[in-house]
Amino acid sequence: MSKLSPSEHQIKQVSSFDQLIATSFHGNVNALCWNRKLKGDFSEIVHKITLTENMVEIHPKELLALQLSEQGQVARNILLNDFKLLKNNGKSPTINIIKHYERDDAFPFFPTDVYSFHVDRSPIATDTFLCTYYGATSDILPNAQATQKILIPEIRAELKKLYAEECEEGFESFLSEFFFDLHYQENPEAQIINLGIGQLWKLAIDHPESNVLPCLHRAPKEKKGETRLMIIC
Repeated sequence: MSKLSPSEHQIKQVSSFDQLIATSFHGNVNALCWNRKLKGDFSEIVHKITLTENMVEIHPKELLALQLSEQGQVARNILLNDFKLLKNNGKSPTINIIKHYERDDAFPFFPTDVYSFHVDRSPIATDTFLCTYYGATSDILPNAQATQKILIPEIRAELKKLYAEECEEGFESFLSEFFFDLHYQENPEAQIINLGIGQLWKLAIDHPESNVLPCLHRAPKEKKGETRLMIIC
């Protein structure tokens, strides 16, 4: 019997949006993937939008107003249908075109931006959904192949200097308040998994009712001169 890779333990494939919504996380599975191959020209949509900032949200009305070729229209219909499916299932999707995210340089020894492997957290039961249609794509990582950064001795020592208080209980609250506890460092031999173009993903997050570990993920470093088109909620 062949040994399963960490990704095969972590990821479950589904064949429809309904299955993506209905399937629960269990055991080591904290990432669900609606695996599909999309048609249409999503790059045309990206190139029709003028970016005045590093990231812009595109509303359905703006998409419908674009003059597109036949393949551009196919891409737009897919994008709008994904948006509608998520919206009709109680989600709050946003369509984003991204040049790059803001980098965090407040603490050089510990950036807390989305380019670092991290988990999402919510006080209520929910999941993260995302799909990249054009441009660089996000990564996830098996939980066993990473270490929470606040547990790395060198980093913890620097954080204690930053906190500059004696009370350990206060220090733990400080780590949570500034989101340091959400970030992870991949191990040297970690098998990073790229989420690919066109796949709609559901990722487990940290919330009180969760029965699984939250999914470690990060935004990609964008390719020079190339923006990203994605849905996230």
